[in-house]
Amino acid sequence: MSNNQTHPLHATDKNIIDSLITNEKPDDLDFINLARLINRYSNFPGEIEIKNDIEKILKFWKISKNELFLRTKKIWSRSFRPNNTSKELVGSGFDTSN
Repeated sequence: MSNNQTHPLHATDKNIIDSLITNEKPDDLDFINLARLINRYSNFPGEIEIKNDIEKILKFWKISKNELFLRTKKIWSRSFRPNNTSKELVGSGFDTSN
């Protein structure tokens, strides 16, 4: 497989990344979105631009991946549920049914 693959959710994810990259005061959903995008792209071959943007967001927010994951774990443990369960949450765990 090529190292230049494009993820099927690239367009949707790029829009989310673009909204996060300029967000000076991230809320719980922003942290959740960034964490799930890190998980989605961490082992994906390609998508260098999105991976670089994720690193820029972490630096801009002054948070490490470990700190982000600890924070999102706390968010979920408080029974956090996104208000919007639209297609933007594909891959977050809300795209499955019991």
